[in-house]
Amino acid sequence: MTQTVFAAPEWPTVDVKGEAARFPVRRIFCVGRNYAAHAAEMGVEVDREAPFYFTKSPLTILPTGQEYPYPPGTDNFHYEMEFVVAIGKPAFRVGVDQAMDAVYGYATGLDMTRRDLQLAARAKQRPWDLGKDVEGSSVISAITPAADFAVAEQPIRLSVDGEVKQDATLADLVWSVPELVADLSKFYHLEPGDLIYTGTPAGVGAVLPGAVIRGTIEGLDPVELTIGAPE
Repeated sequence: MTQTVFAAPEWPTVDVKGEAARFPVRRIFCVGRNYAAHAAEMGVEVDREAPFYFTKSPLTILPTGQEYPYPPGTDNFHYEMEFVVAIGKPAFRVGVDQAMDAVYGYATGLDMTRRDLQLAARAKQRPWDLGKDVEGSSVISAITPAADFAVAEQPIRLSVDGEVKQDATLADLVWSVPELVADLSKFYHLEPGDLIYTGTPAGVGAVLPGAVIRGTIEGLDPVELTIGAPE
């Protein structure tokens, strides 16, 4: 047994609907600008030639239903509602017609963002890590197995304190699930445990301590988060 100089962190896992076993998270890929209306509200255009990605640490995973403190270093903390794809089989250089074979299931998620830090980095052409790779920022519901959910035109919505802020459909995705899986597999050996947060619709905005966020996608479990007081 390998000894470590301090206790290794526990690998994050996610509930699977209808299963006792849990889904271990390996990596998190996030798709930027995958809803045209959101790209427009951020003052940029969708790259129609290829998807755009950033990554987050798997240790940012936070199960739905938690309260999490308002993060340090920001005064402009934004919600982003996301459709999440869970990978269950290896995929490397697969075609669009083969990509769905690698999908284990789907979930609802939140990509919580320190928007002020993200935009400051973007203006200086620097990485977005401080804005995006935030502790507790990858909120996720239980995963619904792919056999129980067919991606179509399901509504994707987010509300803050009961007021709807984001309202679109999965048909509004610029890059579809098979296109994203196939494209990522050109650059990575996708493996079981990888998650793809597929982008957010228009309507993103800031929240303050005490806010209750709820996101829904028809046919999947909802995702919920309460913003706690700053530490």
